[in-house]
Order: sequence, then structure tokens, then C-alpha cells
Amino acid sequence: MSKQTSPTAFSFGAPEAVLDTTLTSYLGVFLNPHGDYYAPPVSLTGLAKLLRANAHHGTIPYFKRNMLRKFYVPSPVLSATDLESAGFDYLVFGMCYFQKLFNRLGQIVRLQHIPALNMRRMKAPDQFCLLQPNLMDPLAFRPGEIIQLKEYDVNQQIYGVPQYLGGLQSVLLNESATLFRRKYYNNGAHMGFIFYTADAQLDPEDEQSLKEQIRASKGVGNFRSLYINIPGGKPDSVKIIPVGDITTKDEFERVKNLSRNDVLSMWRIQPALAGIMPENTGGFGDIEKISRVYYENEVVPMQHVFLKLNDELPGQKQIRFTELPSQP
Repeated sequence: MSKQTSPTAFSFGAPEAVLDTTLTSYLGVFLNPHGDYYAPPVSLTGLAKLLRANAHHGTIPYFKRNMLRKFYVPSPVLSATDLESAGFDYLVFGMCYFQKLFNRLGQIVRLQHIPALNMRRMKAPDQFCLLQPNLMDPLAFRPGEIIQLKEYDVNQQIYGVPQYLGGLQSVLLNESATLFRRKYYNNGAHMGFIFYTADAQLDPEDEQSLKEQIRASKGVGNFRSLYINIPGGKPDSVKIIPVGDITTKDEFERVKNLSRNDVLSMWRIQPALAGIMPENTGGFGDIEKISRVYYENEVVPMQHVFLKLNDELPGQKQIRFTELPSQP
């Protein structure tokens, strides 16, 4: 008979950090110490990655971009592709950029979209640069060569910021709820358990073997079965105590719905236009009326933003949009 051992406890299935970035840390705008340009107030790379955090946050800007493109009249000075790419930048980053292309006479012949992710405002007025990979020197444009369209920000007037910043926490909450649910199912549809043993017949070697077997069972479909034989043991020598029951205590669906509504609100879009399935037989109402109101309140104001480009273009090359057809 082996000697009695002291109580032992250890944990397994430790949680993993999924997202530990602070996109909403507003540090203001300052000159980069390694370059002659201003750093943006919000991480543009973080905003780009955030598009993949939530199904609705990732698709709504595409819908809004498509609505901008739908009513645009293609022009030799600005292609539809450049317009929709710039529109997407404006929605995601709160700003977009165009490069003026000139002919030999110094006249503007075309506007070309420049991705906003790596564009920076330089210290010199009306001059921008494009960050290069591998720590290469930024590509500086000539003063006045770049047109910047941006959202107004009360804290600074160098960069634009997107309108949805106030709803980022809801996007991350929705993502956290989804990731938690995924981990729950990958863990074997439970939140974990306490493997409790209280038997003097269990010697240290057997105890260590149990620890190794449990640790080795991590992964998809884990904790399926475990064989234990303790000669002379009692029925309650080994117990499995569940940590929690997600079916009774988890508010997954409620969290998903509330955070989804916040995402729709921060983008100012009706559920009927965001691909949401109605939960009642009445649906969301007349989709034609909803689309018309959305056009008047959201599409037209965004068109006005891009019509500012006409201030830089001669009369015969100005861009325009068509209007929504009137109802019969």
C-alpha cells in the first residue's frame, strides 16, 4: 500500500488571448520621429483588420460603396473603379486620396485613387507621402499633387476619422461572443471541469499518468473518454465536476443581437438593407420606402463629398451622379 500524498491541484485548458489591441486609444496627431510626416490619430492598420471582426461590420461598407457607385456617371477623368475604391477608403478610414495626373501643358487629365492605408500628411502644407515597405524612405508627392477628402474631426484637422469609432466596442463584443461560442464547441460542448480525486490507493505515479492523459486530450473533440482502475477504490474516489453549463447561463444570443443592433446604428443602416432576417411575419416594412429614405439621407450626402473634386477640375471634366428615379 502506497503512502498518503498531499492534496494536489492543477489547471488545464487555459484561455487564449484573442484580441489585445487598443484601437480606440486616441493619442492625437504628432510628427513621426523617424519621418517628416504626421502620425494618424487612430491605427489605420487596426481599422482595416477590424473589418474581419464582425459579419455586419465587414459587409456594410461594401453595400454603402456599391450605392455610391450605382449612381455615378463614369468619366474619363475618374473611373468607376477609382471612385468605388476611394469610397471604400472614405467609409473605413474616414478619408481618401486622389493623385492628379497632368498632361504636358500642366492640365489635369485624370484623377487616380491612392490607397489611404499608407498615406501620410507631411509637415509641409498641402504635401503628402506614401509609406514604403521594408523601412524604405516614404515616397513624397509634390505639393498640391494629392487631393484629400476627409471627415471632420473636432480634435485635429490633419486626418479624417470614420464615423463609426463610437461603436468599436460593440464590434469587438460581438466578435468575442462568437469566438467564445466557437471555443465552447471545439472544447467538446462544455466549459471545462474539475477532475477531483480523493483516494489513498492512487499513488504518485498513477496521479502523474492521469495528469499527462488529461493534458494530452486538448484539442477539437477532446475529453471524450478516460479509463481509470484503482484497486480497492471507492465509488466517489474520482469525481468530474463541471465548471458551468452554457445552456442555462450563457446569454450568447442576447449579446449577439444587442451588439449587432449597435453595429447597424453606428453605420446608420436599416436591418432590411443589411441582410438581417426579420424575426416576425411582418418583416421590416416597405423595402422601397426604406431604400428611398436611405438614398436621401446617406447616399446623397456622400455624393456631395466626392463632388468636391469638381473644385479641382475644369468645367468640361467635372464628375456627376444620376438621381434616384421618381416613383410612378
